[in-house]
Amino acid sequence: MEKPALHKPVMVDEVLEFLSPRRGDKVLDATIGCGGHAESILQRIQPSGILVGIDRDQSSLKIAKERLKDFDKLCRFAHANFSGLDAVLSDLGMDAIDAALFDLGISSFQLDDPLRGFSFEKDGVLDMRMDPSESTRASDLVNRLSRDELAGIIRDFGEERYAGRIAAAIVERRKKEPIKTTVDLAGIVKRAVGRKYAGQRLHPATRTFQGIRIALNRELENIETAMDKITGFLGAGGRLCVISFHSLEDRIIKNKFREFEKMGLGNIMTKKPVRPADNETETNPRSRSAKLRAFTVLGRQG
Repeated sequence: MEKPALHKPVMVDEVLEFLSPRRGDKVLDATIGCGGHAESILQRIQPSGILVGIDRDQSSLKIAKERLKDFDKLCRFAHANFSGLDAVLSDLGMDAIDAALFDLGISSFQLDDPLRGFSFEKDGVLDMRMDPSESTRASDLVNRLSRDELAGIIRDFGEERYAGRIAAAIVERRKKEPIKTTVDLAGIVKRAVGRKYAGQRLHPATRTFQGIRIALNRELENIETAMDKITGFLGAGGRLCVISFHSLEDRIIKNKFREFEKMGLGNIMTKKPVRPADNETETNPRSRSAKLRAFTVLGRQG
């Protein structure tokens, strides 16, 4: 198993700075993925700390368990949606933790697998499920929803200005036969927008794929729910770090942190989102859109 090549964790140094994991800490990695951030955190909290790793993707969890096998006694893994983090922590008998990390979005491991159907650059089934055990696929949305419903998803979650045009093209195309693959959908979008994206670095299908993926996996709703729950588990001095990859995610986190501060729960540590250093964006292109925000609960002891 080529673990190092599977996924490069984003802004590891920055995460460690703001999360500030210490020996003996209890830390939640709510999106453990392939275990990149978790590995660095475990090195700081060993030998007596505990790391709880949650992920919706069983394949990612399997990789994380293998990657972190040297820290086996310190790890607790859960196949779950992070919106259910309260149930996961309660089942483990943990009513308080010291720190929590959310690395939102999808991993390179998922993007690079054509069977997962996340990428328009890979010819694969139109799937996009973050949890493959769930029944509804992206193809179900694309082939069943009305023109208006599709346009709303592509506009609201993909922030695509040509959503109506793209939705109409999808509906017209599926009259002939179902849309089954990523290449099929990407081609429909590209033809629908014509030369509107000419000269832009962004692929014409990027926003459409984003919108459908977010809607299918209920990503924004899950983030809202998780943020509302996590503060109840962070004790005095607890640190919360969130890495987002597009404006919709970042807006939710920014507003939630402001709300928490107004409620007197603690302080925002990042007045502006922290961006990856130039050398990281050069070696890891996925990190270019990353934004990190951090929050600390009042009462931290030195």
